[in-house]
Amino acid sequence: MSSLKGKKVLLGITGGIAAYKSASLVRLFIKAGAEVKVVMTPAAKEFITPLTLSTLSKNEVYSSFTDEEDENARWNNHVELGLWADFMLLAPATANSLSKMAAGNSDNFLLAVYLSAKCPVFFAPAMDLDMYKHPSTKKSFETLESYGNIMIPAGTGELASGLHGEGRMAEPEEIIYFLENHFTKDLPLKGKKILITAGPTYEAIDPVRFIGNHSSGKMGSELAEVAAGLGAEVTLILGPSHVEVDEKSIRLIRITSTREMYEAATSNFEDCDVFIAAAAVADYKPKNVADQKIKKSGDITLELTKTEDILATLGQRKKHQKLIGFALETNEEEANARKKLEKKNLDFIVLNSLRDKGAGFQEDTNKVTIIYPDHQVKFDLKSKKEVALDILKEVIDLLNA
Repeated sequence: MSSLKGKKVLLGITGGIAAYKSASLVRLFIKAGAEVKVVMTPAAKEFITPLTLSTLSKNEVYSSFTDEEDENARWNNHVELGLWADFMLLAPATANSLSKMAAGNSDNFLLAVYLSAKCPVFFAPAMDLDMYKHPSTKKSFETLESYGNIMIPAGTGELASGLHGEGRMAEPEEIIYFLENHFTKDLPLKGKKILITAGPTYEAIDPVRFIGNHSSGKMGSELAEVAAGLGAEVTLILGPSHVEVDEKSIRLIRITSTREMYEAATSNFEDCDVFIAAAAVADYKPKNVADQKIKKSGDITLELTKTEDILATLGQRKKHQKLIGFALETNEEEANARKKLEKKNLDFIVLNSLRDKGAGFQEDTNKVTIIYPDHQVKFDLKSKKEVALDILKEVIDLLNA
């Protein structure tokens, strides 16, 4: 999951030829899950139309305090826009606009928004080689950075003048990469490797039939996405499930049987910092699997044998790792969860009960109690995404203890 997901982005576009790249930039922000509002200088409209940008952003594009063609138009509130954004990006940022920003000049709507912004401000310079190297431009860079603004360095390449050199605006993909790195570096799970199991496991009876359960994989997939959003490097071992996973930010290993999940978990465990066992693993499997489909000809008897105990194995192997388990119970919930916590050498266990309305398999909500060896924390019914965040906050506390 991109660190830009859910962010409110105020994109300021000034009047340079690189404004044509703004369309791609808006598309990339939207693809990353951000919400975008665009503010343009009047000169910028000579290079790209507001219609293009409003269509891509699905928001109104602003360029003046009022709509000059509508005498009844309402005032566009520059302060409100500045307060709305999580961050502001000026791209392209021309030498003219940068100079005005540094001086506190406010002769157009975009500059008024900039001066009102309380959020972080990034700027991506775009100008010709000689302008980029001019002492006044360098002074603008230094002044703006002294204000706390963050420069996204220009690249080197062919310029609009036909010259080749520094001053070319960073490409939209480079700008997104720069911003994602910026917003990821201070995330609480940055640099941590988290291994998560999710979904059911299926144990074959014959080529057609299997032993399984009703797990959807929703809880584990939410844990994976929230952990990735908090900066972690996430590997998700997912049993048969229809949940969608963002494979750009999460390494996905698909498995079917408990044995396959066991092998994937044990082979990746050594390098992880946290293992979260959210999967509903089948406890038993047929001792003998038929090579051909068993024909319907009366009752059959299945001899079952235990499957591999993934948590118990990793509980014995753990060194620096934090080990988190789940317990789905129907009776004597807390007592059974505490037995599992101790027996499998877990740091904490997440208990939920099928007797709680809105909890359990196939639901979009869950109600959990996090149980430690010496205390427990109860939570109300919440969406599984919110539950995932609650669990990961406890994980962060464990890692920082």
